[in-house]
Amino acid sequence: MSHSVVPGRTKGDSVFGGVDDADSRRAVDERTRDKVLSAVLEHGPVSAAELGDRLGFTPAAVRRHLDALSRDGLIEVKVIGSPSAGAGRPARRYVLSQRGQTRLGNDYLHIAQAALGQLREIAGPDAVRQFAAGRFADMEERYRPVIESAGDRLEDKAAALAEALSLDGFVGSTREIGRNAPHAAMLSVQLCQGHCPIQELAADFPDFCEQETDVFARLLGVDVRRLSTLAAGGHVCTTHIPIGRIARAGETARQSPESDAPAPHPYVTNVSNHQQGRP
Repeated sequence: MSHSVVPGRTKGDSVFGGVDDADSRRAVDERTRDKVLSAVLEHGPVSAAELGDRLGFTPAAVRRHLDALSRDGLIEVKVIGSPSAGAGRPARRYVLSQRGQTRLGNDYLHIAQAALGQLREIAGPDAVRQFAAGRFADMEERYRPVIESAGDRLEDKAAALAEALSLDGFVGSTREIGRNAPHAAMLSVQLCQGHCPIQELAADFPDFCEQETDVFARLLGVDVRRLSTLAAGGHVCTTHIPIGRIARAGETARQSPESDAPAPHPYVTNVSNHQQGRP
């Protein structure tokens, strides 16, 4: 059976060409949404305007893809109030949902959950803790030369740790807290991880988060504290890294001349690993 083609058009312009065009548009949309999803993973919490700037899309195009991803349950909106913005309208920021995190790869999750559950039942909770410690021992060994090569500044060490985490798929980033805050007394760095390949596993077995936190503390040489985890429902894993007291202009002049005691080491802190937030 032959199909007629409207005179003056090629077969590619026929009804079959229309189907092909529709399929092509859908494929382009899917690839674009994957880019948007990846950008939300890497930079979230992120606004639609920031996504548009990063990806080179118009605001209307970004919002169309964000709406589609939201309908699919792959992203969700976090309403964030900014203390510096006064009484203005809270900002809307996009983050990956748990379903979006799962889509990025948990093929063997159920097998691992069953195996660890059986291990805990047969050998007890300490066996799971030892298993988690062994898993992160490899990470610590690989990361240590990277951290040591970053120098003595804790901020640089934290940045190196974030980069190493990103190479392993955790989407690491850092930001300083307190330096520009007028009333802040202490400076800190927040280490964020936008993706956790074992998120659902860690939700059932918190030892994984605890062991990872201990590794961070040993690598950085300072006690750290977990503020949030993806496993506990946070939109990122956030680790508080204390840097030290912020030096203010004029502080030296106000000090007593006879005060010759050495300044405290900038890495000294009263935060203990026992105060870590548990996922």
